[in-house]
Amino acid sequence: MSSALSLAGLSLAVVAVVILFLARGGAPDWRTASREPVGLAPDVAAYPDAIIQVYSARAWGWRGYFGVHTWIAVKPAGATAYTTYEVIGWRLRYSDSALAIRSRVPDERWFGSAPELLADKRGPGADALIARIDRAAREYPYPGEYSVWPGPTSNTFTAWVVRAVPELEVDLPPTAIGKDFLGDRLVASAPSGSGVQVSLYGLLGFTASGVEGLEVNVLGLTFGAGLFPPALKLPIIGRIGPLR
Repeated sequence: MSSALSLAGLSLAVVAVVILFLARGGAPDWRTASREPVGLAPDVAAYPDAIIQVYSARAWGWRGYFGVHTWIAVKPAGATAYTTYEVIGWRLRYSDSALAIRSRVPDERWFGSAPELLADKRGPGADALIARIDRAAREYPYPGEYSVWPGPTSNTFTAWVVRAVPELEVDLPPTAIGKDFLGDRLVASAPSGSGVQVSLYGLLGFTASGVEGLEVNVLGLTFGAGLFPPALKLPIIGRIGPLR
């Protein structure tokens, strides 16, 4: 019975990779891949209030068949541009830090992949949260490290920041490989900042939270179920069901 379930799971994973390959159209040159915005971020000229948004998009190249890249965008009240916070591994080729804090279009495609909005907080109270986001980002403990698996990755960074701002209630997707990496810690709050997470270097662990639901991490791959609203969480495929 267990072998049949394992075979079914492997078959499902293979089908998912094939579907993603066809949908993504192979691996285009990163220099010519689209960076066009998709219309998820309000125009700063038309929306003067504070905004916080958290995004995910399939990673570039072969990594995109397995996982996503995540980032955070903020605009304080009255600001004329967005500031984004993210970790980009290839920055370590020419810098001692993978952490990028910069002004850029927040909802642009990530080298061809359309972003998905994970959280959107606006208006009164958002400015105070932006200050906490900035502080947490600058206190990230692994700016000079990056490892595609099991971490630290861009998703380790996003989990670090949103864990410090639980008001955002961010449910990082199961394809956010590295979100469960806690370094030398064994126990922490879940990436959303609520509930509990137990993780052994991002390789084995579990998460229980009112935001994430129930998740099990095996070798960096997440299996689980969202509770509010109900959803199934699978490696490679992602979340099956409505977003929070």
